[in-house]
Amino acid sequence: MYTETNAKEAKKMIMGKAGQIEALIAGFSGASNPKTVGIICHPHPLYLGTMNNKVVTTVVRTWQQLGFATIRFNFRGVGESEGQYDHGIGELQDLLSVLDWVKRESPTSEIWLAGFSFGAFIALQAAISERAVVGLLSIAPALPLFDFTVLPMPSCPWLIIQGDADELIGSEMVNGWYQSLPKSARSARSERCELIWVPGASHFFHGQLLEIKHAILSFINPSSSLP
Repeated sequence: MYTETNAKEAKKMIMGKAGQIEALIAGFSGASNPKTVGIICHPHPLYLGTMNNKVVTTVVRTWQQLGFATIRFNFRGVGESEGQYDHGIGELQDLLSVLDWVKRESPTSEIWLAGFSFGAFIALQAAISERAVVGLLSIAPALPLFDFTVLPMPSCPWLIIQGDADELIGSEMVNGWYQSLPKSARSARSERCELIWVPGASHFFHGQLLEIKHAILSFINPSSSLP
């Protein structure tokens, strides 16, 4: 059973390794499996990160515009999700539990993953381990907190969105990491991996949420209109 929260999303409790995971889902009410499901991970739980973060909700609304079913969820210890913060280890388990639920609920759906800041590290790890993932979005990846360089390239198309005025993550650090990726995968308009800079954007993209939306639309479906 789903508890309706508004016209588009419904509350769903998904069982995870640490207990129930609070999620908001949309697009799963039809008789057939949705073609594509987007799952997004929120920023750091110890710094007020939740699934209601404005970057998270911007990605969800953008995916819905493209016809995706969507899932945003709270990591363990956040909101109504059970358990406690586990330094990224348990949080990866939370995401894998959500992925397992999607595979049971909608086994033929393609899956896109996204993560903002802390969530970008979690989503990248899952994209590497899950062959079913067809695309990945990394928004302001938390490079100072986690070593992204030890992780291999995902096999799916990958978009990285970064503000050039990010007060928490230096532009030089992001560019250095991006340049360290295999050269064949990071050409300017690569179908494999692309880095888009948002001029003047801070870590939380204050006043720049439309730039995130436009970057996602143009990467996933270049023919999409950009209202």
